[in-house]
Amino acid sequence: MKSSPRPNLHQPSDMADQAMPGGWFITLDGVDGCGKSTQVRQLVAHLRSTHAEVISVRDPGSTDVGARLRAILLESDLTMHRRTEAMLFMASRCEMVESIIRPALARGAIVVSDRYLLSTVVYQSTGAADESHQVVPAEQLWQLGRQSCGGLDPHMTLLLDLSAETSMRRLPERADRMESRGIEYMSAVRQAYLDQLPFSGGRQVVIDADQSADDVAQQIAAVVDGARATTSS
Repeated sequence: MKSSPRPNLHQPSDMADQAMPGGWFITLDGVDGCGKSTQVRQLVAHLRSTHAEVISVRDPGSTDVGARLRAILLESDLTMHRRTEAMLFMASRCEMVESIIRPALARGAIVVSDRYLLSTVVYQSTGAADESHQVVPAEQLWQLGRQSCGGLDPHMTLLLDLSAETSMRRLPERADRMESRGIEYMSAVRQAYLDQLPFSGGRQVVIDADQSADDVAQQIAAVVDGARATTSS
């Protein structure tokens, strides 16, 4: 695992620090099949064992609006332009930030999110072979994304890194709209995650997801505990 350097482009909005007065916001992300949903559950359980208030969300989803948009985005056979997909993801996230995340942070809770803006930037700026004409530039997605969530950046982003080959082996036979785009697309997505991670705000850590779930969970807990200790000291 390693911390990522911070570049000078796509910098987080000044609103980000103002939006998190007392809580702590952690996101987990990565290619499909990396085990992130399992690790979100493990991390939430670990943090709750320390008697912290912990709120778990998933993006898209977690609100009534988000649940309906998630069904359109991931579970339907609708055909839509990549920019349309991006706008729906942004709308779902906006509702989640304003109705769940921001209030939780304001009262000092820890929020753990299964995906966040980074994933939209990665997936919508990366095209399958027959979709390359539809991709949306990453810089536009960062700008639009930060406007839609009011400049709220995570304190920490944990990227679970996994090869495209392993990712495809782990996927269920019935893949959703994103997962069904094939191994070349998944390989491009993995590289895009590594390229775009430094722009996601806060602290970024890459975790090798090609190991047992317990080993990954232990590494994540150690990273988060260390960061919390540094923040509180």
